[in-house]
Amino acid sequence: MADPVRAAVQVAPGRIELREFPRPVLGDEDGLLRVEANGICGSDVEMFRGHMGMRGGPTIPGHEPLGIVEEVGEKAAQRWGVQPGDRVALEVIVPCRSCHDCLTGRYQSCRHRRFGHGVTPVDVAPSLWGGFAEHLYLTPGAVLHKVDKDLPAELAVMFNPLGAGVRWAVHLGGAGLGDTVVVLGAGQRGIASVIAAKAAGAGTVVVTGLEADAHKLELVRRFGADHTLTVDGPDAVDVVDAVADLTGGAGADVVLELTPMAHAPVEQALLAAKHGGTVVLAGLKGQAQVPLRTDLIINRALTVRGAFGVDAKGYADAIAIIESRRFPLEELHTHTFGLDDTELALRTAGGEVEGERAVHVSVHPNG
Repeated sequence: MADPVRAAVQVAPGRIELREFPRPVLGDEDGLLRVEANGICGSDVEMFRGHMGMRGGPTIPGHEPLGIVEEVGEKAAQRWGVQPGDRVALEVIVPCRSCHDCLTGRYQSCRHRRFGHGVTPVDVAPSLWGGFAEHLYLTPGAVLHKVDKDLPAELAVMFNPLGAGVRWAVHLGGAGLGDTVVVLGAGQRGIASVIAAKAAGAGTVVVTGLEADAHKLELVRRFGADHTLTVDGPDAVDVVDAVADLTGGAGADVVLELTPMAHAPVEQALLAAKHGGTVVLAGLKGQAQVPLRTDLIINRALTVRGAFGVDAKGYADAIAIIESRRFPLEELHTHTFGLDDTELALRTAGGEVEGERAVHVSVHPNG
């Protein structure tokens, strides 16, 4: 009998258990990934805390898996263009690949998607859907991206946050040459948005953060941010007034709202954008009801876009940036944990561990 696979399972809010699962039996259409690393983002933390809920029971979290293809069926290898030994990054969305939305390039809107990495319960066979596990099941519809095997795993696994920055700032926000871009939130995706905006030629980038984010605001300046604003504490500034001052009253071309669970930044984003500007909303608020003054959108002729994850182009462009080695991304990675310390990793990423200043955190199940 094949060796069992160890995984970290979220069984309740704030509670992770290590369990063992049978190694999947594969056919021609699927595969098995040996997980090298899985990054942690704000949604992982909020799900761990119970703010965003669990879908259908205990789940192996982790929707940013990077790893080595260990086994792959013949048909799957042809479809994905991979062989055992290839390093790949996985998308969280698993589309049907044959409906109208999929065939017209809108696979994220696929109404028939059945599984998702990091969100599918373990009672759905063969259980190994999340990245906080030694191995992850590659279901036939999975979307894979090859990644340079010479990159350190803790850098290569940044494909997801950097992909978010690329998609939100450039593909959805339209940031380009000379634009003023305001990023509300200095987390890893905020920093990634700075990198993406500067890579696209943005002229001025402004980033906001809390007093506790001083180390992150220092990082964003190193990655090209022109101005940083602290929004709480004794040095707090009014974001809208500050952006008006920096732009001569015009406002920003693009504003990204990336703050998790906070309400006030939504209206700040609408007010900080210029007339005819673009606002991208990507900061999840859970079940909270956020007040929205629609007159601001109408009277300011704003384009407001919801950012649902990252798509294939976002991942591809992000991986190209990582592989270019143009940016010192190693400065973003602050913590590496083994599988046994998954709960500690989540608490560290969530700022719950005294003395630890986390930015990019990853779990390495086979490390």
